[in-house]
Amino acid sequence: MNYSIPRGTYDILPSQSHKWQYLIRRFQDLAAAYGYHEISTPIFEQSALFERSSGSSSDVVQKEMYRFLDRKGREFALRPEGTAPVVRSFIENSWDKTQGRTKLFYTGPMFRYDRPQAGRYRQFWQYGLEFFGSSHPFYDAEVIAFLWNFLSSLGLKKIHLEINSVGCPNCLKEYETALKAYYHPHLDELCGDCQNRFEVNPKRLLDCKVPSCGVIAQNAPSQLDYLDEDCRKHFEQVQHYLNLANIEFKVNPRIVRGLDYYSHTAFEVIFEGLGAQNTLAGGGRYNYLVQQMGGRATPAIGFAGGFERLLLALEEEGLALDTDLVPDVYAIAMGESAQKALMPIIFYLRNQGVKVDYDPEKTSFKAQMKAANSSHARYCLIIGEDELSSNSVILKNMETGEQQNVAMDKVSTHLLQIL
Repeated sequence: MNYSIPRGTYDILPSQSHKWQYLIRRFQDLAAAYGYHEISTPIFEQSALFERSSGSSSDVVQKEMYRFLDRKGREFALRPEGTAPVVRSFIENSWDKTQGRTKLFYTGPMFRYDRPQAGRYRQFWQYGLEFFGSSHPFYDAEVIAFLWNFLSSLGLKKIHLEINSVGCPNCLKEYETALKAYYHPHLDELCGDCQNRFEVNPKRLLDCKVPSCGVIAQNAPSQLDYLDEDCRKHFEQVQHYLNLANIEFKVNPRIVRGLDYYSHTAFEVIFEGLGAQNTLAGGGRYNYLVQQMGGRATPAIGFAGGFERLLLALEEEGLALDTDLVPDVYAIAMGESAQKALMPIIFYLRNQGVKVDYDPEKTSFKAQMKAANSSHARYCLIIGEDELSSNSVILKNMETGEQQNVAMDKVSTHLLQIL
């Protein structure tokens, strides 16, 4: 029997894994600078968790969740997104009662039964951020600034930020009435999904990716015209803080996001160059979700993005990540005695984080020097009979060709200093 990888999944091979690790480290480092702490949740949860949070009418719940029954007949689902599990943990650990402002971030695989295409997989790796405990518009801007700074710090130039306000329950009813009045004459022209959304969740009509539905949506009423006074002021303040942070943005009243829990601010970072799947990351406020899921009323805001699409964008712009897989040092030993002297140096340097390569199966000097050149190592350590007799090591700079003799008991310290 031939085994093949499931459709819509992929292997992260050694030629690519360093790029993933680099992006994760960059994300973690920036999170620490903003005062966020990592949280890890299970990759499967009760199905009802996502039905309650994402909304029963969302595509995630209706079409895309991987569901299964355990041996006791309980229904679970592989997590399709990261916010609901974090909120579940937030409530279950009583942080809604015992903590004030809480800053959390996560990375990990998510699962959706979707049509595979470039940058869109059935198992995909997300990075995300969740802030709990304040409805102040400053934190909207802070979360957006985090996302913008993370992406732009990677060197991306063809990105732009779009923001919107989707209002609150107080102003949503009037807006949904206006949407239905606008769309009603076009019902027969809508796709099947949008015809269902018309009654259940009309604002999702604006988010449809079917071209014909997109044309109809162009002249639909704007949520911004139906914001109540509090929502309008909140959105104005978010824009004020983004201006203070020197972050350019465009107000796009068509942003609604794909999950039902959003309220107030919604935002996306768009990359021009990935076709229809051009949203690198997005998020928004969800002030009512914690209470909706059984916790104490707690305002919150967050975002999520996919590493797969981010890697495609970086490749599109020709941006190399930390691809420095070459060794810092290539070690050459001529003979068993030289090898015996070299081994403690090699393992000590590796334990200090220095990348050292050595091939014991190559014995001739010519073969070892050829391997050293091919490795593109910065330095070469050479020990032969002469060096053994003088208790020294030849240290060669492989870029300049300059070499020097260094005492054997000093070479490790010397290399750590110059590296």
